[in-house]
Amino acid sequence: MPGNWTMSMTWMPMGGEFAAGAIFMVMWLTMMVAMMLPSTMPTLILYRRAAALHGEEHLGRIMFVAAGGYFFIWTLFGVVAYLVGAIITRGAMHSDAFSRALPFGGGLALAAAGAYQLTPWKATCLKHCRDPLTLVAHHLQRGRFGALGVGIHHAALCAACCWALMLIQLVLGVMNLSVMVAVAVVIALEKLAPKGEWLAKVTGVAAIAAGAVIAALSVGGL
Repeated sequence: MPGNWTMSMTWMPMGGEFAAGAIFMVMWLTMMVAMMLPSTMPTLILYRRAAALHGEEHLGRIMFVAAGGYFFIWTLFGVVAYLVGAIITRGAMHSDAFSRALPFGGGLALAAAGAYQLTPWKATCLKHCRDPLTLVAHHLQRGRFGALGVGIHHAALCAACCWALMLIQLVLGVMNLSVMVAVAVVIALEKLAPKGEWLAKVTGVAAIAAGAVIAALSVGGL
């Protein structure tokens, strides 16, 4: 593409806009399950145990509903990501100037994502994700609607915690397997490792540095 970058086939509208969007969402949901389930499984298991202690009978069903609520929020995140990506793709296909500016914009996006990793908002959301006991204790309600509420609440704060990492993945290659694995490992370690909050800061600094380099290099290529 003009600007010396390569457009991923993920964003190419093959078979019509609706078909392309449907294909993207299937791939996105599959990717989210693979990436996010390992780090959220401890919360789901803890919720199942707490529900059992409260006399819930259909434990398998409510655990499935809670997971469904969780991934529903991430599906909505994917819808937004696809719409933004489609708009950017359309602009790049119709304007050389817009296409040439995208590497610079990608660098700024990486830097912005890295900056968020260093903010108190990130720290607060990450603290929630690292403390599933508090979530379960404050939102334990019986039945399917209670399970759905737990899943949605957890996913909303999880998305607030991880959106910057997802932005990094979108910039570097949304369906790139190496990038996907790296981001999934970072997410899991942030949530589960003893010093996960420090990894978040290290990742933020690295993203800021990478974004600055990409933006600087792109200026010379404009």
